[in-house]
Amino acid sequence: MEIRPILSALMRSKTGAILVAVQVALSLAILANALHIVNVRQEVAARPSGVAAEGDVFHLLARNLRPLGHNEELALQKRLAAAARAVPGVVSVAQVSQVPLSRNGSNSGFAASRKQENSSAIAAVYITPDPLIKTWGLQLLEGRDFTPAEIVEIDQNVTEEFPPQVIVTRAMAEKIHPGGGSALGMPLFLGTGEGAQQLQVVGVVERLQSQGAEVGDKGEYSVLFPVRLTGDGDTLLTIRAEAGQRDRVMKEAEQAIRAATPDKLIVRLRTLDEDRDTRYRADRAMSWMLITVSALLLLVTASGIVGIASLWVTQRRKQIGVRRALGARRVDILRYFLTENFMITSVGVMCGVLLALGLNQLLVSQLEMARLPLPYLLGGAAVFWLLGLGAVYGPAWRAASISPATATRST
Repeated sequence: MEIRPILSALMRSKTGAILVAVQVALSLAILANALHIVNVRQEVAARPSGVAAEGDVFHLLARNLRPLGHNEELALQKRLAAAARAVPGVVSVAQVSQVPLSRNGSNSGFAASRKQENSSAIAAVYITPDPLIKTWGLQLLEGRDFTPAEIVEIDQNVTEEFPPQVIVTRAMAEKIHPGGGSALGMPLFLGTGEGAQQLQVVGVVERLQSQGAEVGDKGEYSVLFPVRLTGDGDTLLTIRAEAGQRDRVMKEAEQAIRAATPDKLIVRLRTLDEDRDTRYRADRAMSWMLITVSALLLLVTASGIVGIASLWVTQRRKQIGVRRALGARRVDILRYFLTENFMITSVGVMCGVLLALGLNQLLVSQLEMARLPLPYLLGGAAVFWLLGLGAVYGPAWRAASISPATATRST
């Protein structure tokens, strides 16, 4: 089929073609970036926390309503932990200051040298007197776990001086001392300046997300300290149950905790699955919103193509009849409209690719988004080419079905 007659016809009716091309360009730019954002957010939400078999882990927070002294609170913490360990189906229990993905806890600044004015990394601080690596199933890459002799009992109302032994995540070790090599024994300081406390790295775990689970490597900057901490009246226990026994163990653990002390306790239980769900609730909502917007854009674009094509069929009714009378076959008429639409859509796709790259560059510079991969552009182009052909097929078939006698009859 000759392209020149099609271009000639389009030049006589520019407005409709321009509107369709602009609509395709805008839709492609938005669709490619929206789906890229959705995919990135899904990948972020699916990141492993470092805790093995998250579905078997839950947390129990016991808050004592009566003020306790240091020794009395220590005794209560040990008694509550022992009561939880005695529950059938409990695999391991560890007292801890905070949990990953909970969006509730504390961070501290760490540096590679006292001479630094600013911290090298802000990391989540996990304080535990128990084998947390075993309870959470953390993967130990280098070194060892804390020994019982390294556990220190501290009243946080009296001192903030922690023991020097720490376990760090691999991401934290690489941040403090980039370039590889063993992290054991590397210089590490809590804080900056002359008053910074020097620490000793005794172990490195593969991964442990922070309580905020930030995007990127900083979401895995975590440091473990061997401390039993008192001073706020709270005892947070993280508990691993046998596979499939978590819900039953949660109920029995609460009963055991309440029975372990005559004091009145406020007890709250929460699973790690619930923490993950809460952490990424906004991300899922945004993903569904973008998916809905993308679907509506496709629908509106298809409707626009159908509307313009139907209008052109009506306007060219006599022209189509004359062509049929001169021997044009139905397939020729059908091919004419499909080719015409493909040309318009191609212009829109080319403009849309450039617009998508420009929009992505804006997102990268302003929101630190990842670069738009080429498959999203190629896939988006293919989608709109197919959408254009599918949307115009109905009007094109109706045009091809017009009888020459009907089309050329005077009105």
